[in-house]
Amino acid sequence: MTDTNDPMAEIRASFFIECEELLEALQDGLQQLDDGSDDPETINIVFRAVHSIKGGAGAFGLEDLVRFAHRYETVLDEVRSGKLNAEGEPLKVFFQAADHLSDLVRQCRDDAEIDHAASDALITALNEFLGEEEEEVTAEDFQPLGVALSLDLPDLDIPDEPAAAPVFEITFKPHQELFATGNEPQTLLRNLSALGEATITCQTNDLPVLDDLAPETPYFSWSVTLTAEVDEAEIRDVFEFVDGLCDLTVTRVGSDDTAQLIDVAEPEVQVAAPLPVEPEVEVAEAPAPAPEEVPAAAETSAPSEAANKPAGPKSVVRVDLERIERLVNLVGELVINQAMLAQSLDQAGLSPHSDAMNGLEEFQRLTRDIQDSVMMIRAQPVKSLFQRMSRIVRESSAAVRKDVRLITEGEATEVDKTVIERLADPLTHMIRNAVDHGLEKTEDRVANGKSSVGQVRLSAAHRSGRVIIEVSDDGGGINRPRVLGIAKSKGLIAQDAVLSDGEIDNLLFLPGFSTAAEVSDLSGRGVGMDVVKTSIQQLGGRITITSEKNKGTTFSISLPLTLAVLDGMVVNVANETLVLPLNVVEETLSLGRDDVQMLRPGFHVVRVRGGFVPLYDLGVMLGYRPARDSLEGSIVLLISLEDGTRAALVIDGIQDQRQVVIKGLDDSFYRAPGIAAATILGDGQIALILDPADIIAAAGTPRHADLAIPERKAVNE
Repeated sequence: MTDTNDPMAEIRASFFIECEELLEALQDGLQQLDDGSDDPETINIVFRAVHSIKGGAGAFGLEDLVRFAHRYETVLDEVRSGKLNAEGEPLKVFFQAADHLSDLVRQCRDDAEIDHAASDALITALNEFLGEEEEEVTAEDFQPLGVALSLDLPDLDIPDEPAAAPVFEITFKPHQELFATGNEPQTLLRNLSALGEATITCQTNDLPVLDDLAPETPYFSWSVTLTAEVDEAEIRDVFEFVDGLCDLTVTRVGSDDTAQLIDVAEPEVQVAAPLPVEPEVEVAEAPAPAPEEVPAAAETSAPSEAANKPAGPKSVVRVDLERIERLVNLVGELVINQAMLAQSLDQAGLSPHSDAMNGLEEFQRLTRDIQDSVMMIRAQPVKSLFQRMSRIVRESSAAVRKDVRLITEGEATEVDKTVIERLADPLTHMIRNAVDHGLEKTEDRVANGKSSVGQVRLSAAHRSGRVIIEVSDDGGGINRPRVLGIAKSKGLIAQDAVLSDGEIDNLLFLPGFSTAAEVSDLSGRGVGMDVVKTSIQQLGGRITITSEKNKGTTFSISLPLTLAVLDGMVVNVANETLVLPLNVVEETLSLGRDDVQMLRPGFHVVRVRGGFVPLYDLGVMLGYRPARDSLEGSIVLLISLEDGTRAALVIDGIQDQRQVVIKGLDDSFYRAPGIAAATILGDGQIALILDPADIIAAAGTPRHADLAIPERKAVNE
């Protein structure tokens, strides 16, 4: 763990935070290569990510991380130079190395035991792509620099005898914006030395004492004596992509002419350079612009176009998650107090046009805006979660000897951070289940005319005010006769039970149910999809299955956008106050004498614009009251779920529509079907929040085909 008394602790913690961003960029780049990208910048991104991690690790003396990253970087440099193709076996090893690099970062961050065996095995695999052994690099080879680079430049001594070629004196000092665009002085100096014989000296005169050091500020500059058969234009070409991002002078020895590329005064942009020792304070690095955009900036004349330069990259504030959680809780209390105030003013009998009521309306609007803003802060793309699943697919497919490819969609879909963290375990199990159970063996796929490479698709999207995450495969589908036979043999259902396809599929969620023929590292241990279903339900979500023989299986997870605040409809049922999510309520109805028909004993339907919808008395279903003799005159809520299911719920009255703060039920409470959570109303009363989909599922709603025209004729007859 990090010592809070260590003055470098904050910088060290920030290094590991930046490592997460670099590892994400590394995975993105490798995935693009796997997708067939031949853009040279893609491999540059991959190389820079590993290089930056190595540089920061060296500054903190993380020997094991430096050792592995250096060898990984060396092989990637072979790809950059065109000596090695990043495809096939090399790319497979690159993915494994990226996974292990992530493990090493985590182990170093947590001061955990390092897996040396895994490092050695992968280093051996990486060495096979090199023509010869390379000198070992350790953290002692690094100096604690204020910038993300290592000065391991090649020997650049001036020849003993004077050269007849022209001699140039060059000075180079980078600005902090140079690093924000992904450029590195090391690369520039290497390219410069490639022009001829060079002596490079790093100037450290501006380096302050440690207490005054600002990690985002470049303190180094370089003096270069270059002897080469080149002209000044060729030297300037080396720095073409950093024009305006550095101070540069080029002087030919023996000439009075000096060619300069000097950056004009620009408004300071509060952006931290991508340094391995960036502190977790104020502002973090924003995404660097694409490499193609840099030349466009370089083509602009600095003095004439300074005023027209685009604004710098957006700055991003890093905030501790606990502070955000506290802010969310305070917003929740604000919503409750706003509801209490509204109810008090309403009971006081004030005119709707009074100043107090007008002020309350404005207060409600501001409360909603604050709540929306806070929820946006907590929302994060699912990309990081999906990247973790890529590793699960690689490891799982290797374990069962199947060739599997993961396809992801909707990585930019934003979900509450709490939901993302708690989704990792159930998604991991579902991915493993798809690889192990869903996909056939390679020989079986080929025999059935399928590709030898199985596909697992992971997608996310917003739909009907909820987040839908799907895990699907192109395997053989659920073997329903086998599932039914296993359930009967284990006594999970009666021997003479007759189940629909959907009911058979749902047997997979029974505790202890497994179709694995033998125990493996992935399956057959009695911990199955019931754990997944429980985890999803604890998030206020639902999980459904669809499967087609020889086409594949899809598990669909429906989750609330946030676990904090809900737009709800407050209703009365048998003297109880309940809340239903407003997004599922389609309309309200008042039942007439001829609106209700009995489809069969104990089951009624209501006619809605020429069709029939199943009708349920909410008070009876929740055990609040016995069934009524007549439902005429009752108020009905017509609800529609994201899967297209519709139903009508009988209630006693509607109070209003309002925002409610979701309060999760403790595990000590009995988790009754249909009850999702609770809330506190404006008068201090506790009300239960219902899950309509769970209520309908518990009631056994007939399929749409059961409510089609033939049944309608029977009713009319």
